[in-house]
Amino acid sequence: MNATIKKNGINFGIIMGVFSILITTLIYAIDVSLFVNPWIGIASIIIYIILGIVLLSKTKKELGSITFKEAFTVYFLAAAIGAVLSVLFNIILFNFIDPSAKETISEMTIQYTVDMLKKFNTPTSAIKETIEKMKETDNYSIPSQLKGLVFSFVFSAIFGAILALIFKNKTTTLE
Repeated sequence: MNATIKKNGINFGIIMGVFSILITTLIYAIDVSLFVNPWIGIASIIIYIILGIVLLSKTKKELGSITFKEAFTVYFLAAAIGAVLSVLFNIILFNFIDPSAKETISEMTIQYTVDMLKKFNTPTSAIKETIEKMKETDNYSIPSQLKGLVFSFVFSAIFGAILALIFKNKTTTLE
């Protein structure tokens, strides 16, 4: 692996992970109800997109040109490191430091979902079924967090491939 790709991937991965940890910590410290605020999630995704674009721009500038493989590799490396750091922090926070927070967030998520389903005139029976399924699921358990990490890797691979297609030199072929 190219030294620039490795350095940038690791550095931006740490930046992404620290950003995620800071956001989680701030939300936890300010008001846990913000965990169910969709605008927080949207803002975080936009920031991750911006970080990915900055990462690839910086790497392309440092290398002079970038292939699909190089662009994909540097993005995926950064995204994977960031996701692992974030998930490890969430596992520690919600399973060891404050397990009661995950129960509070789960209750708020159920209430938010019920409110949304009512706005869409969902039948009561469907709402009750959804609530039961949500109560059976612990989204903050270690297995659930690790399962989420796998989905994060898949999403990062897809998004990384799209960004790599955009950033690769136009004269290079897919590798």
